Amino acid sequence: MSRPLDLVFLWHMHQPDYRDHASGDFLLPWVYLHAIKDYTDMAFHLEQHPQVKVTVNFVPVLLDQLEDYEQQFTTGQIRDPLLRLLARENLNDLNVEERDLVLTSCFRSNHHSMVAPYQAYKRLSDLYKMLEPGGSTELAYLSGQYFADLLTWYHLVWCGESVRREHNLVIGLMSKNEGFSHADRKWLFDLIGQVICGIIPRYRKLAESGQIELSTTPHYHPLAPLLLDINSARESKPDISLPQSKCYPGGKSRVQAHLLSAQKSHQTRFGVTPHGIWPAEGAVSTALLEVFAVQECRWTASGEGVLANSLRTAEHYLPERAQYLYRPYHLQGAASGVRCFFRDDRLSDLIGFEYSRWNGKDAALHFISQLEAIAQQAPEGEAPVVSVILDGENAWEYYPYNGYHFFTDLYSALQTHSTIRTTTYSGYLDRLDEAEGNKQLAKEEELPRLVAGSWVYGDFSTWIGSPDKNRAWDLLCIAKQNYDLVMASDRLNEAERLIAEKQLASCESSDWFWWFGDYNPAHAVESFDRLYRSNLMQLYRYLKLPVPAILNSPISQGGGLPESGGTMRRGS
Repeated sequence: MSRPLDLVFLWHMHQPDYRDHASGDFLLPWVYLHAIKDYTDMAFHLEQHPQVKVTVNFVPVLLDQLEDYEQQFTTGQIRDPLLRLLARENLNDLNVEERDLVLTSCFRSNHHSMVAPYQAYKRLSDLYKMLEPGGSTELAYLSGQYFADLLTWYHLVWCGESVRREHNLVIGLMSKNEGFSHADRKWLFDLIGQVICGIIPRYRKLAESGQIELSTTPHYHPLAPLLLDINSARESKPDISLPQSKCYPGGKSRVQAHLLSAQKSHQTRFGVTPHGIWPAEGAVSTALLEVFAVQECRWTASGEGVLANSLRTAEHYLPERAQYLYRPYHLQGAASGVRCFFRDDRLSDLIGFEYSRWNGKDAALHFISQLEAIAQQAPEGEAPVVSVILDGENAWEYYPYNGYHFFTDLYSALQTHSTIRTTTYSGYLDRLDEAEGNKQLAKEEELPRLVAGSWVYGDFSTWIGSPDKNRAWDLLCIAKQNYDLVMASDRLNEAERLIAEKQLASCESSDWFWWFGDYNPAHAVESFDRLYRSNLMQLYRYLKLPVPAILNSPISQGGGLPESGGTMRRGS
C-alpha cells in the first residue's frame, strides 16, 4: 500500500551584482540571459501545472538587476554592451573592443545543447575557430553581417523554450538562419525587453494565487556564518587553513543589514514579508539562526551534510538517512522558533547533474519512484517531508529543450499522484502547527547543536581555506577596516555613506569566493576575479581613500574543467 509523502521543491534564483556602479554598465550579461531563458521557463511550467506547489527563492540583488533592465528598456538607455550591440543599426564599424566582446561572449554557451544543434550557429562557431589562431589579423576578415548573425543566434538560443513556443518571431528568425537585418535584431531586442518586464509580475501572481511561496536571501548573498565568525569554518573542518584576518569587523551588523534590506525588498516587490530565508549557499550556524529568529523568520534550510555533521556530533553515529533526513528540526535556545529543513543531496543532484542525459519521461518516472521508495522506508506512522533544493537557472542549458519535456512530464505526474503532495515550507508548517501529532506528517525533532556548514559537502571549503580564497578574504577584511574608520569620521556626507555601504555589500557576496580556485575554468575565474577587485577598488574610491596597489594583481588563475562549467556543484 502506498504511503503519503510531502515534497518541497526550492528553486533558488540568484546572480551576483554585475554592474559597474561608477558607469552604470553591466559587465556580464547573465542576469538578462537567464531571465529570457530560465526565469521565464520556470514560471511557465508552474502556470501550466497549477496543482503543483513549490518554493521559489529570489535573492534581492537579482531582483535589483532585473528592475534595472526593465528601466533600461523603458527609457531606451541601454547599459548592457551586448544588448546595445544587438540593437545597433550598423555593425560594420565595430571597434576592436566591441568585436572582441562579441567574439568572447557569444560562444559561451553549452556547445552540445545550445550551439551544435543549429547548423547556422555552428557554422559561425567553426569559422571563428578556423580564424582564431591567426589572431586579430585574420579575425579582421569577419564582416558586420557575421557579427549581426552571431549576436542574433546567441540571443535566439538563450530564449527559453516557452518563449519560442509562444512567440512565432523566434521560430521565424531561427528558420531564416542567416543574413539577419537590423529590423530582425530590433524585433528580437524588443521581445527580450517584453519578457524581462514580465518576470517579477508573473511570480508575484503565482504567489498571490497560493501556488508558490516566495522566500528571500540576505540582500547581496553574503556567506553570513563567516561574516559572523570566520572560525566557524572549523566546526565542520577542524584542520582548514584560515585567512590571516582573525575576524570580519562588525560582521553581525553587516548580516543584520543584509537581512533587513532583503525583507524590505521583498515587501516592496511582492507585498508581503517573507516567512522563510534560504541563506546564501545554504550556509548556516547557530549565530546566524539567532539573527534570523530576531527578525521572526519562520523557516530556513540547508544541506544534508550539515544535518549529518550535527547529528554525528550529538550521537557519534548516524542511522539510515530515511530515519533522520525527512523531517523538520529546531534548535534549543534563542533560535528555537526557526524551523530547519535539510536538502536531499541525492535527489537534488539527480536533477542538477544526471537527468539532463536521460529521456525526459524516463527521468520524471525515475524521480517519482525514488520518492515512493522514501515513503515506504519512513518510520511507521510518519509521512516524510522531502526537500529538493537547487539552482533554478543553471542546470537547464544541459537539458534538451531547456528541460521542457522533463518538467512537463515531472509536474504532470506530480499533480495527479495519489500520495505525493507538493507543498511549500510555510504550507507544510501551517499543517504541522494546526495538527500536532498528526500521523500524516513527519515528526519534528530538536537538534542539540548545529554544526556550521553549507549545502556543498556540509562545510565552507568552497569559499575559504585555499591560498587564493583566503587572500580574497584578507583583502575584504582590510577594506572593511578602512570602511569602519571612514564611517567613524565626518569625511562623507549622508548620500556618500549610502553609496559606500551599497558598494561594501556587493563586495561581501559569496560569489567572488566561489569562483577562486584552479578547479574552475580560467575565463570564468578571470571575469569574477577582475570584477571582485574592481568592486574593492571602487569601494576605496567611494571612501575617498587611495586604492591599494595589491588590487591590481589577480587573485586566482583557474584552469579546470568542472561539471556544468563551475556554475553548480554537487552537494556531496
